[in-house]
Amino acid sequence: MAKAIEITDANFQEIINSEHPVLVDFWAEWCGPCKMIGPIVEELAGDYAGKAVIGKVDVDSNPLVASQLGIRSIPTLLFFKDGKIVDKQVGAVPKAVLSQKLDAQL
Repeated sequence: MAKAIEITDANFQEIINSEHPVLVDFWAEWCGPCKMIGPIVEELAGDYAGKAVIGKVDVDSNPLVASQLGIRSIPTLLFFKDGKIVDKQVGAVPKAVLSQKLDAQL
């Protein structure tokens, strides 16, 4: 089963420039809502294997990317296509909401 990719300050640019749509979950270990949405993000990684890239950025370990993108609250999920942000979701939401946003990019 596919897992969400660990995205860091170092590999962020390379990953968002994928030929596939990219979903990036900005999270932190201490964040309650992040823990709720984490398993959903992992499920999406399996559901969209080969169709989309699903990754997670730990904002405590990788503050550079989060600050460059102006991430102020977590969880924040950004959707990228061709290296550009095309959609955004702040806060924990049901899986169907994220699936719908991903499907719109396929």
